[in-house]
Amino acid sequence: MKVLITGGAGYIGGTVSRLLLARGHEVTVYDNLCHSKREALAPGVNFVEGDLADGELLQGILKAGHFDGVMHFAALIEAGESMQRPEIYFRNNTASTLTLLESMLATGHDKLVFSSTAACYGEPESTPILEDAKLQPTNAYGESKLLVEHMLRWMNSQHGFRYASLRYFNVAGAIEDYGEAHEPESHLIPLILDVALGRRKNIKIFGRDYPTKDGTCVRDYIHVQDLAEAHLLALGALKDKSRLIYNIGNGQGFTVLEVIDSVRRVTGKEIPLEEHERRAGDPAVLVASSEKIKQELGWKPNFAELDAIIESAWKWHQTRYA
Repeated sequence: MKVLITGGAGYIGGTVSRLLLARGHEVTVYDNLCHSKREALAPGVNFVEGDLADGELLQGILKAGHFDGVMHFAALIEAGESMQRPEIYFRNNTASTLTLLESMLATGHDKLVFSSTAACYGEPESTPILEDAKLQPTNAYGESKLLVEHMLRWMNSQHGFRYASLRYFNVAGAIEDYGEAHEPESHLIPLILDVALGRRKNIKIFGRDYPTKDGTCVRDYIHVQDLAEAHLLALGALKDKSRLIYNIGNGQGFTVLEVIDSVRRVTGKEIPLEEHERRAGDPAVLVASSEKIKQELGWKPNFAELDAIIESAWKWHQTRYA
């Protein structure tokens, strides 16, 4: 199978690339390296440096490649930043994805696995969240992804375009030779691990007054390898299905303080805290129900325990700066 991966130099795209290659598939990565480095590419991929807004370049790659499917990870991902500069999220995440879809249609490619987000749900009315819950984002990042889902629905109904939209929550952990390393880093677990390594003085907590057990936000953490497996299953299912929408999570919610305590247990390090006010657009609780993909595609997470997820991240994180 030949697969084109946009954003394949990133954390999740890079992990998916490695799994595909390990299983004998051919992978082409398309990435502008705006938040990553060439060194993050999986050994053995075909690499094209380019921007998602470059429709001419995309069409040339698609025409030459004759891909069996496209996996689309390329996006800006910082919810906080999206509330300060929403315009760049709609330009990069929404408008540029339309360029990708137009390029696929123009070259006869009709299978896409889309990296969506639980941020599409906003502040949920109940948890765990089901796929048919109301879609009402509380930040521009979630809105920019939801607009893509709307476009995909129309492409499916009007053009027969096949797609899987995977709405996932907080991704963490590492595979043997690859882990989470955003530039700049803003994700909770790698930031806490930096504190454990002495690279940061403390971990910042944004908000202690949420309606949760300890006043901090609750999130559902999924191991990156479990998430990657879900992408491979979804791409395979598009041979027979034309439209798939799934939540991907482990079904358990952990507060920010519980995550910090887990890192303390795994690393044996003290983690000093620094408290700040809430950030705009942060929902109090996001926990997924993944029963639908379990029942329909047979997916299940192999890393259900938070300590196991963090242990894999810690093992890789210690080698990251060596």
